Amino acid sequence: MNVMVETSARHLHVTEADLVALFGEGAALTVKKELSQPGQYASNQKVEVVGPKGSLVMSILGPTRPETQVEVALTDARKLGIAAPIRESGDLEGTPGCKLVGPAGEVTIEKGVIAAKRHIHFNVEEAAAAGVTDKQVVSVKVDCGSGRSLTFGDVVVRVSPKYAAAMHIDTDESNAAGISGTVDGEIIL
Repeated sequence: MNVMVETSARHLHVTEADLVALFGEGAALTVKKELSQPGQYASNQKVEVVGPKGSLVMSILGPTRPETQVEVALTDARKLGIAAPIRESGDLEGTPGCKLVGPAGEVTIEKGVIAAKRHIHFNVEEAAAAGVTDKQVVSVKVDCGSGRSLTFGDVVVRVSPKYAAAMHIDTDESNAAGISGTVDGEIIL
């Protein structure tokens, strides 16, 4: 079975409290672009993410979440000077923190900087059709004609009624395969 593969560039998710601290009382995320996952969007709001060696300006994805989380490629982590572990989204225990700087204030998070583990989102019906289950680990072969075909291993399947079929890789992984835009990947069980 094939699945759409798309690049998830560096970004962050914030709590309501951190949004207010960074943007001021009454702040709200505004939609810049809808994403492939239902109800998720890139917002117009950006903040500076500051590490020991450098900083990067990143977009906030909405809606707000229960925990603030910064997702970077490993190249971004090196620029920031942060040893970001490869983790699934939401698995933040034992991860490093950083400082976030917005137009109205700063927030220091004690944990939450990760390089997101490559993964595939499926809703329940799509997962059944693909013959995969939640937390299953698969490989995905990508050949987009760039001369850099690549098989990604250790791809975690994530199943929820709230998801739509899409594989997410970071910019380092996308560049390694010469991917531009979205491509189809072949799931290998």
